[in-house]
Amino acid sequence: MASTRLPGKVMADLAGRPLIYHVVDRVRRARLLDLVLVATSDRDSDDRLAAYCATHEIPCVRGSENDVLDRYHRAAHTIGADVVVRLTADCPLLDPGVIDDVIAVFRAGYFDYLSNTLEPTFPDGLDVEVFSVQALDRTWNEARLGSEREHVTAYIWKHPERFRLGGVKHTEDLSRLRWTVDEPQDLEFVRGIYAHLATGSYGITDVLRVLHEHPELAQLNQGFARNEGYAKSLRADEAAAKGGCGA
Repeated sequence: MASTRLPGKVMADLAGRPLIYHVVDRVRRARLLDLVLVATSDRDSDDRLAAYCATHEIPCVRGSENDVLDRYHRAAHTIGADVVVRLTADCPLLDPGVIDDVIAVFRAGYFDYLSNTLEPTFPDGLDVEVFSVQALDRTWNEARLGSEREHVTAYIWKHPERFRLGGVKHTEDLSRLRWTVDEPQDLEFVRGIYAHLATGSYGITDVLRVLHEHPELAQLNQGFARNEGYAKSLRADEAAAKGGCGA
């Protein structure tokens, strides 16, 4: 709720319901997930979100706002998870089929971490990360940088010598497409997409069809960098390091 670029975005109206409703509904359609859990902060600003989850029977665990790694660690151990699938709550176009595809590859292989983000080929907003709780525990114990605590899996994929990593790629590189909600223009974009999609099961091909039929929608949120939040965290790391050296 305390997003600096779009405050309150997870409770913003989208097709007559809060955005978080659509995210949870989309994710629950994935066949290979056992439980969908919202992990939010313990700040007063997120009381409204937690209350919504409580009244709509959505499991919710609360923790640190900035140490999201600790929040995930707490959530995983609260429910006794063996494997965590990380999905961000500002992505109401998440594809249940893509989620299942990534989980299936993780289950068939020998990975500590697998995602469709190591080499981005899916639209920004369809990110899926799967990792073992053992990898999460090690990361929770070893990660020190602010960026590694704020961005849950950064320590894992920065250390391929310590973790068995794997990636899933789309047949076509669609990484130029932006389907996440970080800016007001992004919210306008997903509202435009939802206006042309029937409720229920739909996925990446359906959204691509809408964009083909209504190319003007793609112009609404062009020009924003992918992973801008992580880049900001890296700059904060650099500033903290300089401060520690007396610069």
